[in-house]
Amino acid sequence: MDLDKPPVRQPPQQPEGCLVVAIRLPVRIVALVLVLPVRMAWDALVVACRFLNDLLLRPFGRALLWLGRVLVVLPLVGLWRYVVVPVGKALAWLGKVLVVAPLLWCHRYLLTPVGHALLWLYARVLTPAVIGLAAALAWLARYLVVVPARWLYDWFLAPVGRAVAWCVLGVGRLLALLVRGVGWVLYWVTRVLFVLPALALWRWVLAPVGRVLALVGREVWDALRHAWRVAGYISLAVGRFLGTLLRWIFVEPVRWVYRNVLTPVGHVVRDVVLRPAAAAARAVGRTVRQSLAAARASVRQARADVRRLLLGEPRRPQPVARREPSGRETRTLDSSTTALTKD
Repeated sequence: MDLDKPPVRQPPQQPEGCLVVAIRLPVRIVALVLVLPVRMAWDALVVACRFLNDLLLRPFGRALLWLGRVLVVLPLVGLWRYVVVPVGKALAWLGKVLVVAPLLWCHRYLLTPVGHALLWLYARVLTPAVIGLAAALAWLARYLVVVPARWLYDWFLAPVGRAVAWCVLGVGRLLALLVRGVGWVLYWVTRVLFVLPALALWRWVLAPVGRVLALVGREVWDALRHAWRVAGYISLAVGRFLGTLLRWIFVEPVRWVYRNVLTPVGHVVRDVVLRPAAAAARAVGRTVRQSLAAARASVRQARADVRRLLLGEPRRPQPVARREPSGRETRTLDSSTTALTKD
């Protein structure tokens, strides 16, 4: 966490009482004692996680990405480019030839004429018949259903409905008056028995206790935040001290030994022992190679002498007449030794 952030400007606070000051100091001390080990453990865990991320997780992730690209992405790209796309184009061409073209032909030369014929039949035959049938049904419905229903409504249903509505309205008014009286009684009973005691309990007990608890909770939260910040500074100082101590105990002595002891000793060993030994090894190697080459030449010569004594001189190949000029002689048109005039 960043411990070098600029301080945040706080709004001006109101003066606090003695109770707040008396609660704040012990709460902050207790919070610091409790939070300091947690903050130091948290900082140590953060440092360990960063170290683990830099040395292990990030290289492992890069290796996994490379393996994923090599084993998954590139094969899929090749499969898409060289298999799926050509097969898709072939299937699209086949679909166009085998499905789309026949469907277009069927629509153009079969379905369209049939549709025009059906449209003419609907407009010239079915429409007049339907209109006449609808007019007949409308006349029958008017004189068989609408006129009797209207007469029944005007002379029977309307008077009965008005009488029933007047009765229901009177009963509703009576019930409303009764409910209003019962509601007024229940309102005052509830107010006297429940609302006023609850209001007094809230005003004289719960509200003061809530203010005290809110004050304590706010102070505890402020103390925890302050303790976390102070623990961060302490943890940072402890970490720097341990780093400096580790540096002066281990790193600087090792560096001094390497620089002032091991490096001169290594130079002396290199100049006094290793380089002369390497030169002597190279000289011995050259001598051994020359000796082996001379021994091989002697063995080859002895083997040739033994073969000559046992088998005699080897037969030399007879020269063969060649039609091509040998040496640096060149062909000319005036010479009789060209390929066209030579016997």
